[in-house]
Amino acid sequence: MIHPKALSIVSEVRKAVVGKDPVICKVLMAILAQGHILLEDNPGVGKTTLALAFSKAMDLAYNRIQFTPEVMPADVVGFSVYSRVTGKFEYRPGAALCNLLLADEINRTSAKTQSALLEVMEEGQATVDGVAHLLPRPYTVIATQNPVGSAGTQLLPESQLDRFMIRISIGYPALENEVRILKQARGARAVDSVRPVVSLNEVTALQEEVESVHVAEELFVYIARLVAATREHPLIRLGASPRAGTALLRISRASAWMNGRDYLIPADVRALFHNVLEHRIVPEPQVKLEGLSVTDLLAEVLQSVPTPKP
Repeated sequence: MIHPKALSIVSEVRKAVVGKDPVICKVLMAILAQGHILLEDNPGVGKTTLALAFSKAMDLAYNRIQFTPEVMPADVVGFSVYSRVTGKFEYRPGAALCNLLLADEINRTSAKTQSALLEVMEEGQATVDGVAHLLPRPYTVIATQNPVGSAGTQLLPESQLDRFMIRISIGYPALENEVRILKQARGARAVDSVRPVVSLNEVTALQEEVESVHVAEELFVYIARLVAATREHPLIRLGASPRAGTALLRISRASAWMNGRDYLIPADVRALFHNVLEHRIVPEPQVKLEGLSVTDLLAEVLQSVPTPKP
């Protein structure tokens, strides 16, 4: 049974994002777990609409950056400008100073700009001219990227990928849902009908509730064994870091809370294992030659670690 507050948020976002309830639920889990989200998919499947719908439903201050090679770090974190009135330099906030930042097509910008965003995501602050400016709370980055190989794209470094709690692919809609989208394409945008159902203070309170979800000792051990197993697999060159284990624990707590429980079960962990780990590991070169994928390797890892009994 889904938590009433979670259901109200999902129902609002559903007005704009048709037929993608599993994706909506996972994004909500990541927000409630205070994590950042990487949406990787083809253009036009609704990545930007999804982010905007969440900002409206959760009453979050929203900014969007369309990344290009010309976008500078100052566009992200802000800059100082001299004021003739005060005779001092005054800080002008960048796009990152909000509650929900949509970093659109993040893999089209320069490494220097990506590094500025990395500090914002990891440290919860923007540093300009040696002065740290704290970000508002709650704070989430939803970054989108088109698949590598699209014109003008480049691989994100592993250090950047590791900062994202989960990676999700939206995918194309089913036929009946695509028909619904076509019928909605008259007049006002569907996302304009989304209304706030929780306040900013309520979002913070929900995040605190998620943090209080009980985790039994055997589940701490289970998560640690899963992460360690990725480093021992013969076809995985770079396994998951301890940060991956922390991310898996936090979002699994959010899954338990959304399902109306105040305690974690193995099913919460297993359901989100792939989304949390797939973008963090690097396979050996022969994996492709053998017709395997990262998904296949993680399925083997999941199978190799015994599941704790309730």
